[in-house]
Amino acid sequence: SVVAKESAPVPLNPGVTAAQLAQQVPIHWVSVAQIENSLLGRAPMAVGFDIDDTVLFSSPGFYRGQKEFSPGKQDYLKNPEFWEKMNNGWDEFSMPKEVAKNLIAMHLKRGDSIYFVTGRSQTKTETVTQTLQNDFLIPQASVNPVIFAGDKPGQNTKTQWLRDKKIKVFYGDSDGDITAAQDVGARGIRLLRASNSSYQPLPKAGAFGEEVIVNSEY
Repeated sequence: SVVAKESAPVPLNPGVTAAQLAQQVPIHWVSVAQIENSLLGRAPMAVGFDIDDTVLFSSPGFYRGQKEFSPGKQDYLKNPEFWEKMNNGWDEFSMPKEVAKNLIAMHLKRGDSIYFVTGRSQTKTETVTQTLQNDFLIPQASVNPVIFAGDKPGQNTKTQWLRDKKIKVFYGDSDGDITAAQDVGARGIRLLRASNSSYQPLPKAGAFGEEVIVNSEY
């Protein structure tokens, strides 16, 4: 007679070990409270923020722009018609990030001057400044017009603007934001880009030794 043997069950997925779950990347994580504490005793200063994926989750407008101006391609980012739309109303569909609300409130309380420096292309008119003022409850006396650094030859780069405005702390989600800050001797602090952002691939937070804010993807 033959004895039947039970066959080994086929795994549904690779699975994970406890060691893999416990593995952490050596990143300098910080909280908004820790940043505030590190600035105690320091006089008011100029601080800067990138906009897209840093203070605003603006993917809805970019998603709409791609569908309307260059379906399946990135050409829309070089189309002036898209930027006219994006800079003049489409940010009404952008969601302010909670971490940005906390950071901006903290810097306003300190009396810091806040600048928004974006890589967006400049347009003849814009409502982005007003949107940011409303979203983050910035008093009129503290509002500075958005700086559109763009990416065209002859335009000031983010690095030049950070230097011109004497910015000491700059918050951003991209590698370029962090390196621009480091290039001028400013403190570059990373905010996490939401995983469902239209701006892919996601950057490697902490790659330049910068501080990374916990829970800053939203």
